[in-house]
Amino acid sequence: MDLKKRYVADEGRYEKVADMYERCGRSGVLLPKISLGFWHNFGGHDPYERSRDIAHYAFDHGITHFDLANNYGPPYGSAEETFGRLMDDDFRPYRDELFIASKAGYDMWPGPYGNWGSRKYLMASLDQSLRRMHLDYVDLFYSHRFDPQTPMEETLQALVDIVHSGKALYVGISRWPLEALKFADEYLKARDVPLLIYQGRLNMLDLEPQESGVIDYCAQNGIGFISFSPLAQGLLTDRYLNGIPEGSRMKHEKNLRSEVLTPELLQQLKQWNDEALQKGQLLAEFALRWVLQQRGVTSVLVGASSVEQLKTNLQCVK
Repeated sequence: MDLKKRYVADEGRYEKVADMYERCGRSGVLLPKISLGFWHNFGGHDPYERSRDIAHYAFDHGITHFDLANNYGPPYGSAEETFGRLMDDDFRPYRDELFIASKAGYDMWPGPYGNWGSRKYLMASLDQSLRRMHLDYVDLFYSHRFDPQTPMEETLQALVDIVHSGKALYVGISRWPLEALKFADEYLKARDVPLLIYQGRLNMLDLEPQESGVIDYCAQNGIGFISFSPLAQGLLTDRYLNGIPEGSRMKHEKNLRSEVLTPELLQQLKQWNDEALQKGQLLAEFALRWVLQQRGVTSVLVGASSVEQLKTNLQCVK
C-alpha cells in the first residue's frame, strides 16, 4: 500500500453487515458485535502497513470499536503509538465515528506507581495513553484488573474523576470478581458515572464469567459484557486440528503453551469442527457465534494478523 495515499472510508460501511450493532447494557451506546482488539499484531515489531490494512478493513466493514491498553505491544505502549499514527494518517476525519478504549492495571513502567489500581497509576497512565494515541479523550477507560491491595473506593473514584475531567466518556472494569463488580456498580451509579461494560474471557473452553454469575449480574443490571479471547487465542480455529504448525503462537510458546493441547482437548476441538462443517461454517465462525448467542453478551473482541483472518471472523454476524 502507498502510505501517502489518502484513506477514504467506504461509504457503505454501515450497510455491509446486517444486524451489526448491539446496545451496550442500558446505555445510549451501540457497539459492533465484532470489535477489533489491538493486543497483538499492532505493536512496534509488527509491519505498520499490515496493521493499517487490518484497521482499514475493520472500519470499512462497520467495526467502530477499537480496544487498546497501555501495555499492548510489544513493546509496551507501541500498540497505542501505532493507533496514534493511524489517527494522523487516516482516522482523524472519522474520530466521532470511532469508539476507542484503553486500560490500565497491569505492569507498565518500573517502580511502585506503574502497576495495579492506585489513583496515581490510573491517571498518569491515561495521560500517557492519550499522548501516544494523539487523542484528547478516549470513549472508554477500564480498570484492567482488580487490585486486592488498593481500596476499591480509590480505584473507582479515580474512574469517576477521569470522566469528570473529560478524558474519558465512559468507564469499564475487566476481570473483577463478582462481589467487587457489585460494589463497583453501586459506587459508580451513586456518583452518576454508571458502569458501561465489563470485559471478561468467555469462550467455549472458558465459562468462568457464566459460572461465577458475572454475566447474569451484568444482564440484570444494565451493564454490557464484552468477551476477550473468544477463540481461546486460536485454539478454537482450525489451526491446531492437525498438530502445532510452524509459525504459530503455540509453536513459539507465545501466550499459548503446547501442553494445553491435550489429546482430550484435540478430540473436543475436532468434534466441534465437525459440527461447524455440518452447518457450513468454519470452527472460528462457529465459536464466535456461540459467544454472541450467550445471554448478556454485547460484543466479542477479535485480533487479526491479516485482513483475510478478520474477514473470516466477520462471517459470524452475517
